[in-house]
Amino acid sequence: MAISVVMPALEMAQETGKLISWLKKEGESVAKGEPLLEIETDKAVMEIESPADGVLAGIKVQAGIVVPVGQTIAWIVRPGEAVPTDQAPVETGRKSTSTVSSQAPATTAAPTLSSAREIKVSPKARRLAAERGVDLARVSGSGPGGEILALDIIGTVELQPNSAPAHSSSISRLMAERTTQSWTTVPHFFVVRDVDAGALTEARERFAPAIEQAKGVKLTYTDLLVALISRVLMKHPQMHASWAGETIRINQEVNMGIAMAVDDGVVAPVIPHAHKADLGEIAMQRHDLTERARTGKLRPTDIADGTFTISNLGMYGVDAFTAIIVPPQAAILAVGGIADRVVPVGGRPGIRPMMTFTLSSDHRVIDGARAAEFLRDVANAVSNPQQLLG
Repeated sequence: MAISVVMPALEMAQETGKLISWLKKEGESVAKGEPLLEIETDKAVMEIESPADGVLAGIKVQAGIVVPVGQTIAWIVRPGEAVPTDQAPVETGRKSTSTVSSQAPATTAAPTLSSAREIKVSPKARRLAAERGVDLARVSGSGPGGEILALDIIGTVELQPNSAPAHSSSISRLMAERTTQSWTTVPHFFVVRDVDAGALTEARERFAPAIEQAKGVKLTYTDLLVALISRVLMKHPQMHASWAGETIRINQEVNMGIAMAVDDGVVAPVIPHAHKADLGEIAMQRHDLTERARTGKLRPTDIADGTFTISNLGMYGVDAFTAIIVPPQAAILAVGGIADRVVPVGGRPGIRPMMTFTLSSDHRVIDGARAAEFLRDVANAVSNPQQLLG
């Protein structure tokens, strides 16, 4: 039986995906789980695996085409099996300004200015049109009943040779959407604590040589914090819970997101089961995720199921900052740089390497006392890392 290969939905509110390349040629054998194609979403370019064993056949979409989520773009068939013919080839995105629904008359004309009020437009398409200066009255919709979809706006802009470039990239646009949604719907509150980082510095000096020799990667402060904080989180299940509509979901594992800067914004790939991983494993995973984030090669599994996020700007010389929560997570920890400061030492002024933690929490899930207790335990772990790391 033929298995359809469809444009997957990898992100919330995703309507379309752009095919970047096929990793197999038509007629080639492919195994279930083997990388089959690359698509571009608002976050990154991701590899999509084959849904079944068989032969790649009936490719309907070539590189560069924007395709609606759920659309069949190829088939996996048994050797000698015929390709189903119940769907027409896909012609959307940059190779067509619009697509007429199979139920709509083939002669559907673009709406005129006088009928603009009757145009059906999806919310995402309306926003994209406003951002890119597209006149909706001059766009033919490819959705049911002629509704204008996001792919119609994208196709229109890409086909205008003299059109101005979009104000922002897809990644930065998605960042704007998600941070706005989080900031306006999640009741944030913040807890701040200064921590002596002397023991953390010593721990890095102690563990780094062996990890670099055994794993071939450098140990960073972020690696140490991932290891320590994930272990502390296991003692504070509310801190890595998730808000699920009207209820709180307690997660049994700590999947640690790490905020990383890329060319067009920030992504937060995830180290799964970080509370069980040793320092070397964390350093290797963080290094691998960083490299793939920078080259746009993150996989869907790399950004899924995070339960808590660390955002470290210390390497940029930032003393302290406040981070916005990544829904549905309940908290995010912002980490400032390590710097010498004058602080009380044994009742007298002294100079110590200090760092500032700022914890952002969702008040629907976490109260102030729980946040304070968690940050206290994080500070204790940083002040005595050997207790948790050995």
